[in-house]
Amino acid sequence: MKDENSILYVVTTDEPEKQYSPLVLAQTAKMMDINPIVYYLGTSLKILKTGEAEKIKLGNFPSVADMIKKTLDMGIEIYVCEASKQMLGWEKVNLIPRVKIVGAGTLNDLALDAGATMWF
Repeated sequence: MKDENSILYVVTTDEPEKQYSPLVLAQTAKMMDINPIVYYLGTSLKILKTGEAEKIKLGNFPSVADMIKKTLDMGIEIYVCEASKQMLGWEKVNLIPRVKIVGAGTLNDLALDAGATMWF
């Protein structure tokens, strides 16, 4: 069912400079009473490996790990693409706690249901 008051933020890369915008926008959306969801696929999953997000801190921003923690603490769901995990050859991998591993079809469903979708 379409939720016009929702935004889906899709993260597609592990480039450090592209990690902040979807998290800042999702947090801002939540404060605006918009329903945000963040979805990681492709090489962006590398950021979610335990210890990796702590290594990224740009400018005056907190580390990406702190941004992800705050996002989750605000009740914003973070989804991880199972197919991307397989693409990276990760049978067993330790990801940041509280992220949800979902099937590829979930992204299609989320995109169809969201009021807007933004890709990074």
